[in-house]
Amino acid sequence: MKIKVHVKPGARGPESLELTEDGIYVVRIKAKPVDGAANQAVIKFIAAEFGVKANRVRITSGFTSRIKYLEIDNEI
Repeated sequence: MKIKVHVKPGARGPESLELTEDGIYVVRIKAKPVDGAANQAVIKFIAAEFGVKANRVRITSGFTSRIKYLEIDNEI
């Protein structure tokens, strides 16, 4: 499964996931975008939300952007 994610790093409140009307997931995470910390936090958070292990989620595009494309391998 491929999804488009808009990342909002440095969130003060709880981490959250929201699906917009146009099919983009908005992820609010506490990690700052320093040394890949936000990317790792997004991967772990998305994996937990979709019920897969973190090694089944990978960023395919947008490593340094807030708009990222992720691929989730949810097949057994």
